Amino acid sequence: MTEETPSKPALLLLPNVLGDVKHHAPFLPASVDKAVASLDGLIAESAGAGRRFLGRFETKKPANDIPIALFNEHTPDADIDFLLEPIRKGERWGVVSDGGLPCVADPGAKLVRRARQSGIVVQSFVGPSSILLSLMLSGLPGQRFYFCGYLDKEPKQREREIKELEHRSKADGATQIFIETPYRNIHLLEALLKVLSPQTQLCVAWDLTLTTQGVVSQSVELWKKSPLPNLEKKTAIFLVSSI
Repeated sequence: MTEETPSKPALLLLPNVLGDVKHHAPFLPASVDKAVASLDGLIAESAGAGRRFLGRFETKKPANDIPIALFNEHTPDADIDFLLEPIRKGERWGVVSDGGLPCVADPGAKLVRRARQSGIVVQSFVGPSSILLSLMLSGLPGQRFYFCGYLDKEPKQREREIKELEHRSKADGATQIFIETPYRNIHLLEALLKVLSPQTQLCVAWDLTLTTQGVVSQSVELWKKSPLPNLEKKTAIFLVSSI
């Protein structure tokens, strides 16, 4: 992270809270407040999430008057230059994910790559990441790890991927980290318990930083003897280690 003149044209990579918390100050540094106060516009995954983000801060004009442009997995590459055009004309725009860090487990990297190719100043800010928070809380090895994104939703292919992740963890000692959509959490957990070896360590973390946060980290053998957590409609992350 580097300090930039507040009036200088730039693309600002802004962290977001991980859930519906009342106050952002415990999770986001004061530098984010200062950055948001300088924004001319915001690039977000969805308009609603973008408005909620802006509503947490003091802005240089009413939050509802700040333009929001959408950039998500459905945005064609041909639109990237259009999104960056206001910055080329001298404005400061932020990029925000629905939760956590932009460009991590979301498509923002393409935007940053094009900005750098165009000579646009890019500034990053620290904030919460469910990937790193879950790794810290899991007790699983953190010296080497892979973030694998989403596994296949087709059951047989998903089982093959789980076996590959377990083998990879055993071969190179790296913790494997992956996520799932809230309505498929329980299906993934059941598949993990079906496929993984009894001695393999499995951590499930959900609602990180919220009052409903939960983390269970134990062997698959113990998981099978324990009641399963209620993961319905919860944001969860899964970690596997075979060393």
